[in-house]
Amino acid sequence: MGYELRVERDAPLAYAELASVSAQAGFELRGSQEAGEVVARHGDSVHPVAIWSGRLYGEPASDWQVAQLARLTDLMGARLVGEDGEAYGIRNGVVEQINGSSTYEFGKLEEILAAGPTEWSA
Repeated sequence: MGYELRVERDAPLAYAELASVSAQAGFELRGSQEAGEVVARHGDSVHPVAIWSGRLYGEPASDWQVAQLARLTDLMGARLVGEDGEAYGIRNGVVEQINGSSTYEFGKLEEILAAGPTEWSA
């Protein structure tokens, strides 16, 4: 298991709402109300973005996955939070991580999405 980013919001997220938002944003929701995943297409293949198990979270291995998670989270009016309490989001078209007073920019959303899911090297 990798580093987990969880989707948090004040109102509980219902599966039907997740399905609706996912479809409107071009994501695909696979599985059932009990267990599933949100995937996104890049080129001719699909790649995991988030895991659904009554709650929504992801274990990204690329900037592309972080960007897709941040995009999905924004569309749901939620927050994307890491295990250490840092927040992830999109501001002015830039994907960023905020931890206290420090900000790390992943890059421009469009460029990250166009580049695709290139995994981080260890």
